[in-house]
Parts: sequence; structure tokens; C-alpha cells
Amino acid sequence: MSAAKVETSQPLHVLLYPFPSSGHTIPALHLTHHLLCRNFTVTVLLLPSTATLLDSLLPLFPSSLHTLLLHPDPLPFNAPTHKQDLFAKMFALRDLDPQIISWFRSHPSPPAAVISDFFLGWTNKLASQLGIKRLVFSPSGGLALNIMNSLWLNRPDFTKPSVENPLFFSFPQLPNSPSYPASHLSDLYPEVDAGDEEWNSFTEFWSDNMASHGFVVNSFTELEAVHLSYLKTQLGHDRVWAVGPLAPLNKHRQSRQHFETSLFSRVMAWLDERPTGSHHSVIYVCFGSRTILTRQQMEALSTGLDRSGVDFILCVGSDPTVDVPEGYEERVAGRGFVIRGWAPQVAILSHRAVGSFVTHCGWNSVLEGVSAGVAMLTWPMGAEQFVNARLLVDELGAGMRFSESGVKAPGADEVAQLAREAVRGRGVEIRKRAVEMRAAALTAVNGGSTKMAWDDLAKSLSRLGSGF
Repeated sequence: MSAAKVETSQPLHVLLYPFPSSGHTIPALHLTHHLLCRNFTVTVLLLPSTATLLDSLLPLFPSSLHTLLLHPDPLPFNAPTHKQDLFAKMFALRDLDPQIISWFRSHPSPPAAVISDFFLGWTNKLASQLGIKRLVFSPSGGLALNIMNSLWLNRPDFTKPSVENPLFFSFPQLPNSPSYPASHLSDLYPEVDAGDEEWNSFTEFWSDNMASHGFVVNSFTELEAVHLSYLKTQLGHDRVWAVGPLAPLNKHRQSRQHFETSLFSRVMAWLDERPTGSHHSVIYVCFGSRTILTRQQMEALSTGLDRSGVDFILCVGSDPTVDVPEGYEERVAGRGFVIRGWAPQVAILSHRAVGSFVTHCGWNSVLEGVSAGVAMLTWPMGAEQFVNARLLVDELGAGMRFSESGVKAPGADEVAQLAREAVRGRGVEIRKRAVEMRAAALTAVNGGSTKMAWDDLAKSLSRLGSGF
């Protein structure tokens, strides 16, 4: 995407405060890159565990990118994302505010605005204390954001569900009136008593989000128009900037330059070897960097892919206790490729041979799948992933359900059938819709809605720097 320069006598200084988990920090770093390309000066707040994340950007912007290291770490950056750990990290981060205040007041040219993650709602009060405006950064999409707003600010009645009496949360006020089993939203819903100190803090943080100057959302209008419009209605103003997809739409060439590892070379060579006539025939299976499948899930998945007869790339993660069966790679050689640990996902999805993506539906993966134009086979595991899966399948028509449970896996025969269906059955029509969504994403960033949102955001930040 071309970067419009902000015409100011001195680059505007923006403070960017990511939430320290990979699913939030990675898109925040993409946001940082876009701001730097638009001639802003950016200071990013980091922790010891995240201190090296800007290493690749610092040489590109030596005079305009700065860091402020806060300490200590509330929890390690790659700690499991259990709900109580998440809330504990939120409260612990709030205790680091005095370091920010001291830095700000001693800075010769302090920031004119702060952009902070939606889990850092109290920073709106911090911004007011510093005399600047705070913008909320949402690494999630508009629908998930609206669901969280409803859960945290309009607490629904909560009764522990049972097999005989499953609980559904309905949102009749939201576009398309979605309804979800409680189990699909449990990671988003604080199970504490209304009125106690912890609950009051949760709702206060989220109320601070709604009272902030505006929202910067990692989505784009053509993907979630009704949900972004609803958010503006709830806020009572139009200061919602949908600036996604934040990651570059095609990082294939960049990936070859920066990740020229043995693994990268081997997986790309394997894809290049697929016959020319087999475009879109490969299924890519990956559940992100944080999700760990159970042994039962991995066994059903790997066995089903083997039985399906389709070509596939399977990412098994880095946990040595959850792996494919012994001798598996030799058995599927030539038709299957197994990756352990990090995978060059964007490059894989962009390859001509890949047509389908079995995904946990984390929002970063959703946007990468949309940007690549692949059919998404949804297997959500937690957090807002069930919401994202419903958006892909029921609203956008760019996905098909692979599994609806984060615990129970489909059987091996069902996996095999779903894989064949993705490549040679219903997946063909779904992929056509996915290609349309990719075209919409390209249009959005190349002069369309995303480009206009960025231009307007840049102007709005500049006005804040001028005291308006």
C-alpha cells in the first residue's frame, strides 16, 4: 500500500502500547510500521520479554522509531492465554503507569496521542492525566469487538450450562442477531460476581474504551461493513478507522528474503513441485503459534489427512508430546509435508498450489487467509475464534465448518471426507467466494476504504498534535 506523507513541520509523536501477547502484539507492530511509513514518530512500549520484537524495524526507521522498556514483566510474553492469566496481566500492567508518566513528563517532545490495545482500557484515564487523547487499537475484527462490548458492558444472565440445559447467549441488538453457545464465548466472559471489585474493574476498563477518542480496527469495510457501522452507532460518533488488513497482502518475496532457512526453502520447493494443473489442490493446516492440540485431535487429524488422498501441509506445533505417529512422514512422503514449530504461513497461503486452510480462526490468520483468497476450514479453539468462524461461514460464505469444538475432534474418517470436500466438492464454490474477498481486500488497501481510513486517521492525529 502506498504511504501518504503527513505534511507537518515536525513529525507527530505517537505512543503505541500493545498488549503483550503474540496475537495482539504482532498486528500492533504492523500498525507501527504503517505509522512510520506515514512520517510519524512512534514510541512503542515494550517489556523485557517483547524487547526484541522491533529489531527488524529499527534499522529501517532509525530516527523515528523509539522504544520505552517497562519492567518487570507481569507474565511471560508466550505464557498460556488462560483467562485468569489474561486478567492478572491486565491488572499488573496498570501498575506500570508511573514509569510512563515519568518518561512523558521528562520528554522534550512528548507524544500528542496514545494508541493502546483494547485490553488496556485504563490508559484512557492515563492519557487524560497526561493531557492527550487515547485511541483504542482492536487487533480483532468488528463483530468480535461488538460481542465483547455487549458481554462486558451489558452483562447477560449467566448460569453454569449443563448437557441437559446448554446456555446460549443471544445478541438481538447486533446485526444479524447472532447467538452462541456459552462454551463458545467462555474465554471472553469474566465469570465473577457482578458488583465485586474485579467485575467493577473489568467493566470500568471497557467503559474507558468506549469513552476514548476513537477506535483503530484491524479490519476493512468490505469485510465487516455492518459491524463497523454498528460500532459507530454505539459510540455515537464516526471516529472508527478500519485500517486492515494490517499485514502486507503479499509477503512472499519478503519472506524469501528474511526467512531463507532450510525449512522455508524445503516447503516452498515442495509446493513448487506440485503439478501445474493442480492449482489450489493443497490443504494447509495450522492452528497458530499458541494452540496445542490434544493427542486425540492430532491422531484424528493426521490419520484423516492420510486417508483423504489430498496433498497437504500439516503444522504440528512445537510441543514434542503432540506429534504425528511414528513413520507418518515416510508414509505420506510426496503427498504430505509436516512442519514443526514456526511456519512461513503468508508465503504458504500465497502459493498457487494452496487452496484451503484449516485454521483455528485467530483474527490474524483469518485476515491472512482472506488476503490469500483461500477457502477456510474452520476449527475454532477458544477466545473470539468461534465468533470469527461464524463470520467466515455464515456471513461471508468464505469458509466451511471443519469442527465446532475446541475439545472434541472430528473422527479420522470425517477429517478425510472434509478434506476431499474442500478440494473437490463444496470447497470449490467456497474458494470462488474467497477469491472475491481477496479482490475486495486488494481494492481496500489500493485506494479504497482502507487507504481512505488511513488518510483520515493521519489527518485526525495531526489535528490532535495541533491542539484541535
